[in-house]
Amino acid sequence: MRALFVTGTGTDIGKTYVSAAIASYMTGRNYNLAYYKAAVSGSADIESSDAGFVKQRAALVQDTSSLLSFLYREPLSPHLVARQENRFASLERIKNDFSRLAEKYDYVLSEGAGGIVCPVVYESGCRIFYADIIKALNVPCVIVADAGLGTINHTVLTYEYLKNHGMRVKGVILNRYDDKSLMHRDNLHMIEEITAQRVIATVGTDDSMPSLREKPLEDYFDEV
Repeated sequence: MRALFVTGTGTDIGKTYVSAAIASYMTGRNYNLAYYKAAVSGSADIESSDAGFVKQRAALVQDTSSLLSFLYREPLSPHLVARQENRFASLERIKNDFSRLAEKYDYVLSEGAGGIVCPVVYESGCRIFYADIIKALNVPCVIVADAGLGTINHTVLTYEYLKNHGMRVKGVILNRYDDKSLMHRDNLHMIEEITAQRVIATVGTDDSMPSLREKPLEDYFDEV
């Protein structure tokens, strides 16, 4: 099984939209792909959550219940809403749910929440960040960043955190990208210059598929 983890520079920069675009690309080429998200907040049910959006957008055939492990109703950081509901995520449950998908599918696309330092559990004696989930699953990452003003700093900081904490980075995907924008083109160039990482794809505001700049997307999934 091959896997890829979608992280981002922050909240509302388009991780889910880009995840749906990646999943659509893969299913459009008849790859046996599943989507997985460890924790989702701000939804009453799976169908109306980010995970449900990806399933619907990419026409995934997997069981809805397998899309995620922990669902919370309030739109708060996972660690805070888990504390409010007294229902906490666990790495064991996340690894088990992910492993079940790995046994059934050839590719698994996983998505984080917020940025890479988003806490999932932050209690005395138990602290889980998305970085811990990435390491536990042993999956490589792609960074989703907004193409607009401020993205150079946000993307470089995210990349440096991932690199310095021992996680594999496959590249960057710029969301809401407009090739006619001088700023967007320069942001792309500067991200590549500073990080020595490639912007592997861009996604425009109305794009349903990524615009690839190098290899096919399936080549960025690693065997795990």
